[in-house]
Amino acid sequence: MLIGYVSDEYYAALPDVALELHGAGAEAMVRSWPSGAVHADLPAGEYEVCLSRSGYGSKRVRVQVAAERPVHFRMLSDRLLGYAWPKWCQDGDRVQFRVHSVEPYKLGLWRYGLRKEFVRNIGWYDNHGPRAIMQLLPDEHVVETGVRWDSGHGEHGQVIAAPERTGLYYFHARGESGAFFSFPLVVGPRKPTAPVAVLASTNTWNAYNAFGGRSNYIMAAHVLDRPIVNSKSDLPRYRGESYGEWKSSAEFAPLSFDRPEPYNFVPADVECTDPIEGRQACHLAPAEWRLLGWLEREKLAYDLYADEQLHSGVLDLDAYRVLVLNTHPEYWTEAMYRRVKNWVFERGGRLMYLGGNGINCPVELLDGGQTMRCLNSWPAGRESRFHAHVESEANLLGVVFTDPGAMTVAPYEVVNPGHWVFAGTGLLHGHRFGLTTLHERYGDGASGHETDKISPSSPANIELLARGLNPDEGGAHMVYFDTPSGGEVFSVGSITFPSALLCEDTCSRITANVLKRFLT
Repeated sequence: MLIGYVSDEYYAALPDVALELHGAGAEAMVRSWPSGAVHADLPAGEYEVCLSRSGYGSKRVRVQVAAERPVHFRMLSDRLLGYAWPKWCQDGDRVQFRVHSVEPYKLGLWRYGLRKEFVRNIGWYDNHGPRAIMQLLPDEHVVETGVRWDSGHGEHGQVIAAPERTGLYYFHARGESGAFFSFPLVVGPRKPTAPVAVLASTNTWNAYNAFGGRSNYIMAAHVLDRPIVNSKSDLPRYRGESYGEWKSSAEFAPLSFDRPEPYNFVPADVECTDPIEGRQACHLAPAEWRLLGWLEREKLAYDLYADEQLHSGVLDLDAYRVLVLNTHPEYWTEAMYRRVKNWVFERGGRLMYLGGNGINCPVELLDGGQTMRCLNSWPAGRESRFHAHVESEANLLGVVFTDPGAMTVAPYEVVNPGHWVFAGTGLLHGHRFGLTTLHERYGDGASGHETDKISPSSPANIELLARGLNPDEGGAHMVYFDTPSGGEVFSVGSITFPSALLCEDTCSRITANVLKRFLT
C-alpha cells in the first residue's frame, strides 16, 4: 500500500529516507523510493512513524494511514533559518524570533539604513536536549497552513520589544560553526515621525516566497499531488503551460506569511552601496533597502510601513504629505488601492511610484492577515490582473506593466527636458540617464527587469517625461500628472530604478527634485 510521500522544505522528493512504523497491530521498516513514495504492507490505522535521513532533522509523528489519503511527510534540512513573527509591527510591540538551528546560535538586531547599524545583542540560544532548538515541518502543505514554529518554551519564550525608531530591521543569526542567516522586520511608528511614508512590499515578498515548495509562480493554484522529482518534467511552468493557471478561474490556495523568507536574506558583509547579488534579491527586501539608504543619504526623514498596515488603516495617509512605493509593489488589496486613490484624487495626497509592475495583482488577506490569496485570473481585454478584478492601476499610477521590455535593462531617454523634474540635471532632449545601477540580475540600466507604460486607462493630463530604451518599445515610461484636489503622482515604471539612486547622480537628482517639491 502507498503510505505517503516524503519531501523537503521545497517539496522536492526525498529518496532513501528510513521510516519505522508501529501501530494497528503491525510494524514495518521501509525506505522511501526515488519519487519520495513510501510503500508498506500494512493495514490501515493509526501509526507512530519515525523518520531519519542524514542532513535532515529526524522526527517522530503519529499519522493515520489509509490507501486513499497518502500522508505528506515533510523533513527540514540541517541549515540555519529564521523569521520574525509578526513580520511587521509598531514600535514597542512584542515580536517573536523563530529560528531553526541544529547548533547553538547567537542572535543580534540591526537596523538597515544607509549603513547597517548594530542595535543590540539579543543572546545565545540552545537548549538542554540534543538538537532541541531544531524546528519541524508539519506533515502537510505548509505553504497554505504556515510552518508554525515555536519561539522558545514557557517563560523562556524568544520575544523582544520592537525598537522605538521606525525602519527596516534585520535579525542576524550566527551558529557556533560560523553559519549565518538574516531575516527582516518592518517596524512602523506608533505615531508619525516624518512627512514621508514608505511602503515595504510585504505582499510581494510573500507572493514570491517558495519556502514550503509553492509560491505564486510555482504551482500557483495548488500543490501537486506528488513531490517534485525534476522541475522541468513535473512543474506546469516548465512544461509549456507557463502561467496558464493565471488565465483560469481556479480558486487559488492561500499563501501563508508564517514561513521563513530565504529570498530576503542579506549576507553579513554586504552594505547598502554594494551590488545586489541574486536572482530574487534584486526586487525584494534587499533591493528596497537601497531606496531607504538613499533617503538617509539625502537626509530625508521617512516612516516605514508594511502593506498590511496600509490595508488595515494603521498607516494614516492623512498624516503624511508623501507616500513612496518601493521597487516592486505588485500585490495589493483593493482596500489598499482605494485608500491611496481617494487620498490622491480627493484629498491632495502626493504619490511617488519608484518601482515597476506595481499593483498588478489583487490579493485577499485571510485568517487575520496571516495568509493571502492571489486573484490571478486575467481574461483577455484587461490590462492586468488588477484590472480584471478592480480597475487598471494606470488610473492611479499613470502606467501599467506590459510584457515588452521584461527581463531587459536600458537607460532612459529624455522626452520633455523642460519639465521641472529635470531641474539642475543639465539634460536635453534625447539625452540618456540611468546607465548605472546596483542591480546585477540583468546588468546596468535604470529602465528594466519589468517596465510599465502609459495606457488607455492613464489620466488624460498625464505627461511623458522620459522613456526607457529597452527593446521592442519596452522601455519604462517616466510620467507625472496632478489632480484637481492638488494631488500629484510621479512614476518611474521600472523595478531597477531604485538601484540607480546610490550610484547615478542624475537619477538621484530627479528623485530628490520630485520629493522636495511634493513636500512643499
